[in-house]
Amino acid sequence: MPIASIDPATGETLRTFEPLDGAALEARLARSAAAFRRYRRTSLPERRRWLERAAALLEGEQDALGRIMTLEMGKPIAAARAEAAKCALACRYYVEHGERFLADEPVATDAAASWVRYEPLGPVLAVMPWNFPFWQVVRFAAPALMAGNTALLKHAANVPQCALALEDVFRRAGFPEDVFQALLVGTDAVAGIIDDPRVAAVTLTGSTRAGRAVGARAGDRLKPSVLELGGSDPFVVLPSADLDAAVRTAVTARTINNGQSCIAAKRFIVHADVWDRFVAGFVERTAALVVGNPLDEATQVGPLATREQRDGVARQVEAAVAAGARLLHGGRTPARPGWYYEPTVLADLPVDAPVYEEEIFGPVALLFRVPDLDAAIALANRTPFGLGASAWTRDPAEQERLVAELEAGMVFVNAMVASDPRLPFGGIKGSGYGRELSLHGLREFVNAKTVWVAGAGAEQADARAAAE
Repeated sequence: MPIASIDPATGETLRTFEPLDGAALEARLARSAAAFRRYRRTSLPERRRWLERAAALLEGEQDALGRIMTLEMGKPIAAARAEAAKCALACRYYVEHGERFLADEPVATDAAASWVRYEPLGPVLAVMPWNFPFWQVVRFAAPALMAGNTALLKHAANVPQCALALEDVFRRAGFPEDVFQALLVGTDAVAGIIDDPRVAAVTLTGSTRAGRAVGARAGDRLKPSVLELGGSDPFVVLPSADLDAAVRTAVTARTINNGQSCIAAKRFIVHADVWDRFVAGFVERTAALVVGNPLDEATQVGPLATREQRDGVARQVEAAVAAGARLLHGGRTPARPGWYYEPTVLADLPVDAPVYEEEIFGPVALLFRVPDLDAAIALANRTPFGLGASAWTRDPAEQERLVAELEAGMVFVNAMVASDPRLPFGGIKGSGYGRELSLHGLREFVNAKTVWVAGAGAEQADARAAAE
């Protein structure tokens, strides 16, 4: 079945691609393994130079690359350009710091010399989603390539042109042939690729269901994996917060990327003392959002990425309202071409409503009123997910409690949760395991090799080791 690139703003098919057949996929895997044997011997200054060139291409061509993203998955064009620029920033982070992260680390022992050496593992399979079609890939690829691994990208089926554009960027940046390859294959090919002994590790960003399948497969084959899965991030607002800033940030945090972000704030947990003011401001700002053609510079919210995605969000909202949730704004599918859904605000969600603990991957905000900080923390943690959390208070004691007690991989105080190359990114519980970005992301796919060189007194040391 062809892989189709479809414009979500119109429903028009832009291009189709035939997926790789078995022989073509086998050839790609063989080339990746052969490329790794050569590439691992390249010097760190060479890798830095190629990565810096990739950054220059991503930054210099952000208009063209952004347009590809917008046409394939519907994100507003300004956000798409910003995504390409952020990819350049991540590449430059590893250009600046990667060599230091990979340097041998001497360890004081009674050996003549001992140290930890960081070596690449081999071809790394990345199963990536459509919502940030460049950023999700680069935040895996930049550290993996800097470390000396080769990269195999299985991108989401609706963004094949993004996958090929990224392959082209890394090729033109000077990376050796086959070091970064886009595999245009269906989901049914993933298990076989993980099973292949030439593939050393796997990373996935996607749904909890996909994470379970990939993690289990990789674990059965004793291969390391990183899973960045879904989130139902809380946005906690307490009375001492700068309420204007909280409301303004809350609307952005829910509708960024058309509401299709794992770290988008989805559950707004608001203290009763500021509930009325927060709700009024939130609804007013949500109603004022410009929904339209994502290629229009004025558009703030574009279409959802696929028809299935849009219809799924609509069903979740309908189920919530049927269960007793109060619809404060939106809740409709516009009568227009494309896969649009109105920014929507729901309140008073019953605990037995199906979406109470689900992730809604679209521009739908769930508002909850709580009487105090204890109730806010309890509700924030009442979720199978644990990706990010945003907490709004100017009280230092409340800040400390929220940082300590919110169950999440990331807690942002008086700010929107965001990814940053300098900080580890990832979650706990149903949001997955492992980390991307920073030193931690680079170290996920290396062999921390212990090296011990005996010297004087080696016989005594060997005797002690044998006795342990």
